[in-house]
Amino acid sequence: MTIEENVSLKNLNTFGVAASARWFADITTEEHLKELFADKHLTSLPRLVLGGGSNVLFTGDFDGLVIHINIKGVQHRNEGDHIYVSAGGGEVWNDLVNYCVKHQFAGMENLSLIPGSVGASPVQNIGAYGVELMDIFHSCRAFEIASGEMITFTREQCKFSYRDSIFKSAYKGLYIITEVTFKLSRIFKPNVSYGAIQQELDKRGIRVPGIKDVSDVVSHIRVSKLPDPGMIGNAGSFFKNPIIPVAKFIQLQSNFPDIVNYPAGEGFIKLAAGWMIEQCGWKGKASGNTGTWKNQALVLVNHGNATGNEILNFSSQIIDSVRSKFDVTLEREVNII
Repeated sequence: MTIEENVSLKNLNTFGVAASARWFADITTEEHLKELFADKHLTSLPRLVLGGGSNVLFTGDFDGLVIHINIKGVQHRNEGDHIYVSAGGGEVWNDLVNYCVKHQFAGMENLSLIPGSVGASPVQNIGAYGVELMDIFHSCRAFEIASGEMITFTREQCKFSYRDSIFKSAYKGLYIITEVTFKLSRIFKPNVSYGAIQQELDKRGIRVPGIKDVSDVVSHIRVSKLPDPGMIGNAGSFFKNPIIPVAKFIQLQSNFPDIVNYPAGEGFIKLAAGWMIEQCGWKGKASGNTGTWKNQALVLVNHGNATGNEILNFSSQIIDSVRSKFDVTLEREVNII
């Protein structure tokens, strides 16, 4: 394992924001983590665990240790109608989805084309098009920083909720995920009720979709709405879709009959943050070097030379605008560093 000094992070965050790490460790094995944390001088510094950099916004250089999880490898085992797929934390998420689609393992297809790494997926409880990671999660291996031991977490222990997990709350900064195991199925039950999936399948004349059909359609929809980080810097959805009590929703709906909403469990409704942002006039709006994407107001973009602070300030203007119009406070999904 090599420790580097003053390393640029511009190509390690999908916003493409210029920033650098005072110290940088590229971790390709679990043993590297044990070796790294044996160095008390380095690990006493401020530290940041970085995967694919798809959910962070750097507002300046990181004056500490960046730990880049780059552990690779995918394997699977069969158990009746179930398939357990294990992947290293440094695997690209969509590469894993493609692996499962190719092998006809059902469960991940709705999560196609989400940016980021496998190791970050349980932390955020990533989700899209009616599926969340917790629906297919079995367990994960994590390095416990305090003891230097490897710990296995079950689904129940992870305390998943909407875009949240125990790794973002009670255990934040205490563990580093090195491997995730997913419980998939040989029996495919298409989930096509969310968004425009069914509409796109109908357009293609597909009446009985397969796993690859759903994956292809989800990918098509995402590409049509979301910018490619390789072409224009972004971190996907910048804000969470707010969840509010039914009583507040009824009041909102009386003032805004067309408000886009989805069920969110008993007594709660999920609102479409993108719709509210668009209603406030932000869709496709540019401000200096940043702005919102022309096809999806939920996505903030870097038009080339935006600083992290410029993007952060722009997001604050959107939050204030939505709060003023709807009395709903948007929460950033992206981690501000």
